[in-house]
Amino acid sequence: MESMTGRLLVATPALKDPNFDRTVVLLVAHEPGGALGVVLNRATEVPVADVLGDWSDLARHPAVLFEGGPVQPDSAICLARMRHPMRRLKGFHQVSGAVGTIDLSVDPERLREGIGGIRVFAGYSGWGGGQLEQEIADGSWFVLDALPGDAFVDRPDDLWPMVLRRQGGMMAAVAHFPPDVALN
Repeated sequence: MESMTGRLLVATPALKDPNFDRTVVLLVAHEPGGALGVVLNRATEVPVADVLGDWSDLARHPAVLFEGGPVQPDSAICLARMRHPMRRLKGFHQVSGAVGTIDLSVDPERLREGIGGIRVFAGYSGWGGGQLEQEIADGSWFVLDALPGDAFVDRPDDLWPMVLRRQGGMMAAVAHFPPDVALN
């Protein structure tokens, strides 16, 4: 099995689970035992400063918590983008290129010079061994390459159609699929 860590799962119009309707998920881990990701385009109205005050200066616009997924919504996963991806940074675990997860127990002041921005996610999206692969085979997800800025876009509500449009061809046409049309 080839790991899909660092790739995007883009919900197809056929996906019926309301937790994932028109979502874009960045896979931060994918191994034989399962997969873990965060939904990149579900911003809340809760400012990062209200929950993680010391980290708020590093949060990219919009500087709010994001709904990472339905699993453990009281937990937090923080994505970060390194300024210099070739340097090692304590507390940073690379997902793909300059993007990775950050350990929130580290003092943010120690990371300020090396981090170009963060996103904080409440909860995550998780799949057991083989579950995600089956959902992909069933037509629930497109698996697409991520760009380094995808996790940090200023307008997260626009991410689903934006990722689909940049694929071109028939995939770009899916970006215009009406949200209220049922597929059978």
